[in-house]
Amino acid sequence: MIKIEPIKAFSDNYIWLVTTNEGLLVVDPGDASPVEAYLKDKKRDLSNILITHHHFDHTGGVEKLNSQSLLNVYGPTGSIFTGINRELKEGDTINVIGIDFSIIEVPGHTLDHIAYYSENEGEPILFCGDTLFAGGCGRVFEGTYEQMHNSLNKLKILPENTKVYCGHEYTLSNLRFALEVDAENIFLKDRYDECINLRNNDQATIPSLLEDELKTNPFLRCDNRIIQENIKQKFNLNKIYLENGNDINEVEIGLNNAKKMCFKGKPIVLILKTEMGNGVDFMMGTHKWHGNAPNDEQLEICLLYTSPSPRDRG
Repeated sequence: MIKIEPIKAFSDNYIWLVTTNEGLLVVDPGDASPVEAYLKDKKRDLSNILITHHHFDHTGGVEKLNSQSLLNVYGPTGSIFTGINRELKEGDTINVIGIDFSIIEVPGHTLDHIAYYSENEGEPILFCGDTLFAGGCGRVFEGTYEQMHNSLNKLKILPENTKVYCGHEYTLSNLRFALEVDAENIFLKDRYDECINLRNNDQATIPSLLEDELKTNPFLRCDNRIIQENIKQKFNLNKIYLENGNDINEVEIGLNNAKKMCFKGKPIVLILKTEMGNGVDFMMGTHKWHGNAPNDEQLEICLLYTSPSPRDRG
């Protein structure tokens, strides 16, 4: 028998703790402390960790939990997170604490993102990190929107009774957006009311059923004509595209141009093309620093790179 419990971390993360008669595993431990507290309270030992992607709020606790290097740490092949010792790719299957998992590559949120799917004797489960959320989907950081779309399409064909365990409690904000583009959806209205009641009682809205996602999640229903038309009407925006979003002078010009376009009946959006870690050579071109603060020495280097020259201060 499988038991799955949420462990809260940070402001809205869930670390999933899974137990069977054969052992215990955790999924995406961004923080070691609440996991250690659980293990101490229950007098249990941890043997396996499943990682869906490299972001720090999903991996930050691994080093401490695996301080003796005795754990199996499963995760995506080629990930920039170096704590993985069991690399996985599309089509791989693993058996962990008696559970058979199939690996599904789901790039988009990050390029290394994977999901863990188990048929679980007719009661399927999916650990999907930040790809598919209850009522929504993850932001695209490293991949493309086409990749995210394809990844969601992979997940939407799983059995409808699949329980979806995602990484964050974003459900209410996701459903509020869904209501903006699918306001007449009765299933969506009922789901929103149910989730409000759950959150008012400090209960998780996750896991969700894939069946409910297919009825209410606009990112799994983007071929729906009503949703498409509502998006066109509600998000008919005036756009200003800035090629160098790291240049504060260019941003200021863009903002002034936006002001001139105000009060004409349409929202205005500024789209800034930016360089990750701009101006700091060891931060540029990598998502390693997303959710990962520099140490004191690294901070000093960053300040040297980014501080204005005496002439600029003039």
